[in-house]
Amino acid sequence: MMFAIVAWLALASVVVGLAVYRKLISRFEDDSLHIGDGYASCTAQQVFVAHRLEVVDKWGKSLTIVAAVFGAILFGIYIYGVWHSSLQIQ
Repeated sequence: MMFAIVAWLALASVVVGLAVYRKLISRFEDDSLHIGDGYASCTAQQVFVAHRLEVVDKWGKSLTIVAAVFGAILFGIYIYGVWHSSLQIQ
């Protein structure tokens, strides 16, 4: 059971790390739409940052769901163990 808890903690740490990484990337995000010849470098950076945020968001959402389901399963196993041990005659 300890291995499963450590694995869940590692997975949760990765999710938190992705959230921090996303926050760091979004500092460079520019919500303004730049149109014209003089803004080609701004537009390229906007596309790069938007693509990077999409990738991080996809992985973040997926790993958050996996961590939540895995945590719920571990919690269910723990509750079952407590309930099962309370039924045993001492």
